[in-house]
Amino acid sequence: MNLILLGPPGAGKGTQASRLVKDRGMVQLSTGDMLRAAVTAGTPVGLAAKAVMESGGLVSDEIVSGILSERLDQPDARAGFILDGYPRTEVQANSLDAMLAAKGLMLDHVIELVVDEDALVDRITGRFTCAKCSEGYHDRYKQPAVAGVCDVCGSTEFKRRADDNADTVRQRMQEYRAKTAPIIPHYQDRGIVSRVDGMADMDAVAAFIDAIVDKA
Repeated sequence: MNLILLGPPGAGKGTQASRLVKDRGMVQLSTGDMLRAAVTAGTPVGLAAKAVMESGGLVSDEIVSGILSERLDQPDARAGFILDGYPRTEVQANSLDAMLAAKGLMLDHVIELVVDEDALVDRITGRFTCAKCSEGYHDRYKQPAVAGVCDVCGSTEFKRRADDNADTVRQRMQEYRAKTAPIIPHYQDRGIVSRVDGMADMDAVAAFIDAIVDKA
């Protein structure tokens, strides 16, 4: 089963992808993770990306596609993959189609996590993580059982992302609506798009996704 998870930053794509990895043995392909791994491994595409980043430039679609292509050639990806954060534009969607066709692969489903902007702002601006083990928490929805102590590792140090503020979140939403949401019709014509309420409880969202995957 090969999937794309769509939704703006903070919609819960990473959380749901992690569940699919754990429960179904699929591979999560996050563009950020793949980029860092390619740079660390020193692959030809990774070296090209490193040169661009060190010069302060933006990594091109061509480089991102090359990194994804390298990753899809690894044996574990044949067991089923989840694309998280790619494609982001129609150009990338077309590139992905050509890449998968060349490898004899296909997409089985595209799942969009639909969110309410105001609720998403509240969700993101209140989140924080353990500085040691990265366990996630929230000011209102998920506090540690013991105040100031991580439930998982016992650390007393926590951190927040500098860009987890209302202005940045609304800017991300605007960018998602302008660039990424328009690719949905690209897949809708094939009958492989499903929408899930991304503001529901995490377990409920996971159950909706499981039902979609099982049906597909």
